[in-house]
Amino acid sequence: MLEERKKKEIEYYDKRAEEWKRKKKWESDFEGFNPLVLSSFKFVYRWLDKNCKDKLILDYGCGNGIHSIFPAKVGAKKVIGIDLSEKSLEIARERAKREELEDKIEFLKMDCEKMEFSDNYFDIIFDGGTFSSLHLNKAFPELARVLKPNGLLIGIETFGHNPFTNLKRKINEIFGKRTAWAASHIFKEKDLKEAKKYFNKIEVHYFHLISWISFPLLKFSFGKFFLKFLEKLDNLLLKIPFLRKYAFKVVFVFSQPKK
Repeated sequence: MLEERKKKEIEYYDKRAEEWKRKKKWESDFEGFNPLVLSSFKFVYRWLDKNCKDKLILDYGCGNGIHSIFPAKVGAKKVIGIDLSEKSLEIARERAKREELEDKIEFLKMDCEKMEFSDNYFDIIFDGGTFSSLHLNKAFPELARVLKPNGLLIGIETFGHNPFTNLKRKINEIFGKRTAWAASHIFKEKDLKEAKKYFNKIEVHYFHLISWISFPLLKFSFGKFFLKFLEKLDNLLLKIPFLRKYAFKVVFVFSQPKK
């Protein structure tokens, strides 16, 4: 039987999926946002382009499948997306059909904390922001279990140390744009340390120290130019180690899973 927190997450994402269906902007996530305008997601996609050819890929907590298409297009042997929100999976399957990739992508309703795959199954695991919906003490050992010994896990998560973005997150929770669990379980440095219990190698990259303030302006013509300008400033500022924990997004690569 599903825990109450999982039921609330499913209810939230089912609702967001129904809202998304009314607009059907295929380039956007459930927030109505195109993640590929951001340097953080561009970094992830370049990494996937370089590493996923002929590989079996898991899109971990795939949501509406927005990130499942790219690996299939650039040569992955197969992409499997899992999620507990059936409404989200309906969109994901429609997306794959629309891209004529049904033979290369499979979407399954499955609990990310208790996966049904055998040990050492995947070459690459992609996490596109699922960790805040999970209990990481349950998720990390499962990820290490299903990843091959020479496999790689790449993830992009919102980082939870910036007081301004944390305030925005609490406001989103009040207005129903985030569940209480997700709002209070944003990925933090302690979670990177926890991951070291399950993976021998951890690589971390930081993004959007200040450029996040441009996100609401991206719907305007000047917004993307403002974003690029601020991202260049980010590149300079994030060379300073003590500022990195205040980045809005963190990209990590875990490898050498402990078996």
